[in-house]
Amino acid sequence: MLKPIIALASVCFFGFVSLAQPVNSAAVLARKQVPVLCYHQIRNWRASDKQADKDYIIPPATFKAHIKMLADSGYHTILPDELYDYLTKGTPLPAKPIMLTFDDTDGDQFEIARPELIKYGFKGVYFITTIDIGKNKHYMDRKQIKQLSDEGNIIACHTLDHSNFKKFKGRDWETQIDKPTKKLEAITGKPIKYFAFPFGEWNSKGLPELHKRGFKAAFQLTDRRDPNDPIMTIRRLLGCGYWSAKTLDYNIKHDFGHPAQKEGILAKVK
Repeated sequence: MLKPIIALASVCFFGFVSLAQPVNSAAVLARKQVPVLCYHQIRNWRASDKQADKDYIIPPATFKAHIKMLADSGYHTILPDELYDYLTKGTPLPAKPIMLTFDDTDGDQFEIARPELIKYGFKGVYFITTIDIGKNKHYMDRKQIKQLSDEGNIIACHTLDHSNFKKFKGRDWETQIDKPTKKLEAITGKPIKYFAFPFGEWNSKGLPELHKRGFKAAFQLTDRRDPNDPIMTIRRLLGCGYWSAKTLDYNIKHDFGHPAQKEGILAKVK
């Protein structure tokens, strides 16, 4: 009896999968973009930091000013499931929605960003490079990642070691995505459903691999979305370390202002 039961289960499973509705990419592209911010290191600048580094390194005082501005301006943080439902089904969002994301497992994100978000009742999304978990005092450990998850934040995949997605082939899919995803699921006890491209780099031919692995959506930086798969190329805006809160506010409004707006161009005012 075992084989017929297994066969029946397989038919039921694949029958269920076949009933899943594909994402309507035209509908996704037609909806107003929701601002998604991306932060990395949160620390004071050093003499050795180059100007380009300051895109990714934000002083704590500046980060706190960014978050205070968002709260004072009436923004409500949302999480990826809410964004997915809005983009794919038109599910309503809170007034002035915004998503806060953090890349690369930096310990500053737990020590500095977490208390600031808690202060304003905000939640965030943490894209983890698993090779860095507990690597040294500068990175989050398993306990901290679990705590973030337990507190209602989202833990998501950012590859094993920040390798370029555009170069993945063969066993890379297992090494860079499958194993890191399983590790994060073991830490959090929850499914890992979202992915962010290291360096924001992606190519269309690799996107089906994300679908095959059950990811609901993926996040890049400021390039144009893939017209055939915008749910896997959701745009994010770097919270640059040298931007004042006023500059951030300006860029949020101008970069995510309208679905028909030309994508990938920022008005970088001081």
